[in-house]
Amino acid sequence: MTTRNATHDPQLRSWVASANAEGADFPIQNLPFGRFRRAGSAEAFRIGVAIGDQVLDLQAAGLVDHADMNALMAASPAERQALRAKLSEGLRAGSTNEAAWSRALVPQAQAEYTVPCRIGDYTDFYTGIHHATTVGKLFRPDQPLMPNYKWVPIGYHGRASSIVVSGNSFKRPNGQTIAPGASEPGFGPCKRLDYELELGFYVGQGNALGEPIPMGEAEQHLFGVGLFNDWSARDIQAWEYQPLGPFLSKSFASTISPWIVTMEALAPFRAAFTRPEGDPQPLPYLDAPSNRESGALDITLEVWLQTAKMRAAGEEGVRLTRGNTMQAAYWTAAQLVAHHTVNGCNLQPGDLLGSGTLSGPAQSEAGSLLEQTLGGKQPITLSNGETRTFLEDGDTLILRGWCEREGAVRIGLGEARGTVVG
Repeated sequence: MTTRNATHDPQLRSWVASANAEGADFPIQNLPFGRFRRAGSAEAFRIGVAIGDQVLDLQAAGLVDHADMNALMAASPAERQALRAKLSEGLRAGSTNEAAWSRALVPQAQAEYTVPCRIGDYTDFYTGIHHATTVGKLFRPDQPLMPNYKWVPIGYHGRASSIVVSGNSFKRPNGQTIAPGASEPGFGPCKRLDYELELGFYVGQGNALGEPIPMGEAEQHLFGVGLFNDWSARDIQAWEYQPLGPFLSKSFASTISPWIVTMEALAPFRAAFTRPEGDPQPLPYLDAPSNRESGALDITLEVWLQTAKMRAAGEEGVRLTRGNTMQAAYWTAAQLVAHHTVNGCNLQPGDLLGSGTLSGPAQSEAGSLLEQTLGGKQPITLSNGETRTFLEDGDTLILRGWCEREGAVRIGLGEARGTVVG
């Protein structure tokens, strides 16, 4: 796992003044990657690094000779760390690169983004134990967690083609649903549209088919993390998911943040991975000393809702959720990689692993409306008097996340924003 080095020095300051602002998402200690172009242009998307309220164009700065993010992600950990060091040195106050690199900056307000890389495959896991328990109680009061949950990282293969970048809207999905007590399903628009607060882990270097990635090497194959909203049609899901799991209830849209915060940037925000007393310890292929010592990530996550009425009134919205991954995730990112490949499955650069809904133990930390409203039975009242059980047309959902710890500079994940339309 990446350890702290000179790029994490909390005393570092950048010649990009906005990167030095208190509470900025993108200080010089962060340096996340994304793909951008000037808004409204027909330019090809290219690789950029966020610094303050600017984007550094890596090609224009002479740091890469291509616009292929997946190729950059496929680089070795040593090559990635060397690029991070070069970026840090060139962007810090007093750097001789300031004059040249300042011409390679584009204001984020003047940029538009696409998904950070080509996502060839997407697997959604179910690492949020409080989410799994609460939802399980709604449908299986006598057995909220299935017997395998604490032994195996549960996941299913999702749809990569419908993942969109923050800022996009999507249509309310249609599908089959069945009313309580009905003998036949009906067809029509989803009435129980929900969000899911997740993280997305991006694969860097892949593995050959038939060659599992051992736990001790798993993090070397991860490039970084972003915010991920796996929109869910709960009424469609309830009818279709047995026996093979989610299908149309998940594949209509998922929203990802435009920035990938690298595993290197997360080094100051690691924590020990422990299991609650009495829970089974991971099987040997899911265990490693490095994972026990610092496999967990300390990331604060928030969910905000802005209704159409709030937007018309110029209101930012209302916060629905604030929680932390330390309380939510039952499995680490390294364990997801090791388990995904233990059967010989080959991962490729740019593959995305969803964490599953990251809910905390309290209702205020719930990562979905399904949990907050107890399956729609307890509507929530918003600050302007509106109520919600599930999402309505015109609603905008915003995910935000950041890492903050004494002795380190706060870094942010940006936001993942999406709007549902009829």
